[in-house]
Amino acid sequence: MHQYRISIWFFIGLSLLVNGILICGAGIWELIHPPAQAVVLFRLHADIWWGALLSVFGLVYMLRFAPKQPTGA
Repeated sequence: MHQYRISIWFFIGLSLLVNGILICGAGIWELIHPPAQAVVLFRLHADIWWGALLSVFGLVYMLRFAPKQPTGA
C-alpha cells in the first residue's frame, strides 16, 4: 500500500486559482454591466488584473506542488 503526501501549497494554489477566477469573473461582469455610480479608479479595472494575477499564481503553485506518484514498489 502506497501513501500519498500532498503538500499544503497545492491546496493554497487551488484556493488562489478559484478566488482569482471569481474575482476576474466579477470584474468582467462589471465591465459588461457598469455600475450606476462607479468608483474613482473604475477605468483601471483592478479586479480583472488582480483576479488574473491570482489565477496565474494559483496555477503555478498547483503545477509546482502537484501530487506525484510514489516511486518504488
